[in-house]
Amino acid sequence: MNPKKTFLCSCLVVILFSTLLVAQKRNSQKLGSGIPDTERIAREVRHQLLLLPYYNLFDWLQFRVDGNRVTLEGEVTRPSLKSDAENAVKGIEGVESVQDNIEVLPPSPDDDRIRLAEYHAIYGFDGLYRYGLGPVPSIHIIVKNGHVTLRGVVDSEADKKMAEIQAKSVPGVFSVQDDLTVTGSPAGK
Repeated sequence: MNPKKTFLCSCLVVILFSTLLVAQKRNSQKLGSGIPDTERIAREVRHQLLLLPYYNLFDWLQFRVDGNRVTLEGEVTRPSLKSDAENAVKGIEGVESVQDNIEVLPPSPDDDRIRLAEYHAIYGFDGLYRYGLGPVPSIHIIVKNGHVTLRGVVDSEADKKMAEIQAKSVPGVFSVQDDLTVTGSPAGK
């Protein structure tokens, strides 16, 4: 065989082999060496849940990501929101299974009355109205059989206490559990 052809063939084999190694390395980086990108999945789950059309301040959704498995939790007022949340998360790239532990709150005219009264008591209060701004307010009001749970985020301990006081002022409420988290960052500044 001609030495030039032998050299050319050797170069082509080296180039081809190098190209395959680079492609394999890029592919393994994309896949994370078999480990799912849980941070990306968590961001996408949060995004998808916030986009649900009927998710509002009377519902609470939360989740956990374990590798490629997502566990949904919370309470919702509509059965369709439970299935919508599960379906939205199932469609996320990298999610292999979804455990849906979302509770559908029982329908109750008394609870509906309390929800509306709580909304007016909390968001109608001068110092708390700003938490109601935006597509999904930051204080969620969960009502089950006359018992109220406040969930979400406020900026100060004073706002947390005021929301609890306002929630307790509504007639017909059996109990108020304040699960609000204080972020410590000033709102509206």
